[in-house]
Amino acid sequence: MKKKLALVMAAILAVCTFTACGNSSATADSENQGTLAKLDSEAAAQELSEAEASSEGKISIVTTIFPEYDWVKNIVGDASDKAEITMLLDNGVDLHSYQPTADDIMKIASCDMFIYVGGESDEWVDDALKEAVNKDMVVINLLDVLGGNVKEEEVVEGMEAEEEEEGEEGEGEEGEGEEEEVEYDEHVWLSLTNASLICDAIADGLSKVDADNATTYTENANAYKQKLNSLDGEYKSVTSAAANKTLLFGDRFPFRYLVDDYGLDYYAAFVGCSAETEASFETIAFLSGKVDELGLKSIMTIEGPDKKIAETIKNNTKTKDQNILTMDSMQSTTSQDVANGTTYLSVMQANLDVLKEALQ
Repeated sequence: MKKKLALVMAAILAVCTFTACGNSSATADSENQGTLAKLDSEAAAQELSEAEASSEGKISIVTTIFPEYDWVKNIVGDASDKAEITMLLDNGVDLHSYQPTADDIMKIASCDMFIYVGGESDEWVDDALKEAVNKDMVVINLLDVLGGNVKEEEVVEGMEAEEEEEGEEGEGEEGEGEEEEVEYDEHVWLSLTNASLICDAIADGLSKVDADNATTYTENANAYKQKLNSLDGEYKSVTSAAANKTLLFGDRFPFRYLVDDYGLDYYAAFVGCSAETEASFETIAFLSGKVDELGLKSIMTIEGPDKKIAETIKNNTKTKDQNILTMDSMQSTTSQDVANGTTYLSVMQANLDVLKEALQ
């Protein structure tokens, strides 16, 4: 709790500093400000005292996204009464547009373990970690854990590249051989194989933070990995027996890791991290033509209410009778979803059920 005390005291000192920098005249206003600062300090101390009473002896784990949060919950298991687990993106905010609040930075600064994806969307993390008061914090970067298993973003035939990517490419051609910065696909959690590797890293990290329960964490991770492996076997069975091996997304495409795991092909309107929402005529025409050419019975989308691009593709096919199916990339899972029983495994199982239909 000394870490939290340091953070609260830093905030109190900041208030005092700002007050001291004002007019030093002994006016009623300055006296009132001093009184308010004192009250603020007392309130902060009271809040700290209450936090200490409720979290004494617990390890603090902060995760950015839902899959990380759920993996930690499963690995902590029955020791959950000894851990406080926070999911920062808990209100449906997309990973690619999330910016941490001051409260989020405070949680990260004082936690025992911090887990984040590590891609371009997490560029804010470096600054957040500079505020850390816990020098023994265990930090897990998913991309670092996976190493050579991380894939570069790819633009496949018919897909719209983002405008800035096209601009950068042009600059590279004119820039006397300057190397283009590699962009990696951040959606590593959508591979059951990756999930298994990450769970090992989480168990190792928890064992460093809480050595007394290291055996429990290892055993829980191994039990959970068996479930991951079992579901992976179901995916292999479905995809190997499928008559159709191609998915077509009238949407962003965050499932690169999943399709590569099972030898599937794909077409899509945009890359997984794209901010684009409107597809060009050329993109619609290409994707509609592919649906006709391959005789696809389904057009795919990711979670979210907007199916406009998929509907437009459908309306430009010859038969106009395709099903529009949705796979969940877990980028908008909320704390309410968690409370209602959503788990990483339940979402991946639901995705497999959708996949069965899409690959007919």
